[in-house]
Amino acid sequence: MSEVIDAQDVRRRIAERLDPLREPDPAEALARATRPVRSLFDGPPKPAAVLVGLVERPHGFSVLLTRRADTPRKHTGQIAFPGGRCDAGETPWAAALREAEEEIGLEPRFVTVAGLASGMITGTGYLITPVVGFVAEGYRLKPNPDEVADIFETPFGFLMNPANHEEHVHEMENGDKIPYLAMTHDDRFIWGATAAILRGLYDRLYGVPLG
Repeated sequence: MSEVIDAQDVRRRIAERLDPLREPDPAEALARATRPVRSLFDGPPKPAAVLVGLVERPHGFSVLLTRRADTPRKHTGQIAFPGGRCDAGETPWAAALREAEEEIGLEPRFVTVAGLASGMITGTGYLITPVVGFVAEGYRLKPNPDEVADIFETPFGFLMNPANHEEHVHEMENGDKIPYLAMTHDDRFIWGATAAILRGLYDRLYGVPLG
């Protein structure tokens, strides 16, 4: 697959292949969610959402990503989408927009939410809903230093090219081997939930021929 993707084709595929904005049924969302890692929790998963923000550039779309702050919290230093846990009664898209504003200063008025990609279960017990949105020009970003060390863009075409999806294996202390996916761009190692969400988006948009 070429890393140069026509912007109109991206918009068309997103409109035709992503789920519309409706509150997901928990049982349905759980059944459809991917499970890239072993679950380490019992009971129902906690709802969360991330914003897959697409910015149109001369070379095509880029994806807004962050590097987590180097603090004692979980997932320090990892590459991630803006996002977090949904508040009680909050829709995934409302949560994704709220978290994006809190984490990177992206005002919701600059984002046109286009649809929902396939959810994903994390090993820590979250059901993450990826919210895909187009980011208009004119925004200004300001990272929350408690949560975000850096904000950057990665070409959407690179992330949607399966040739750039690296297969790795993590060996646990007990000898178990856990496969995981990663993507490396400009010395940034994108893995874990972020890479799994991007692969799930690729499967939704490009996994089968578009009629």
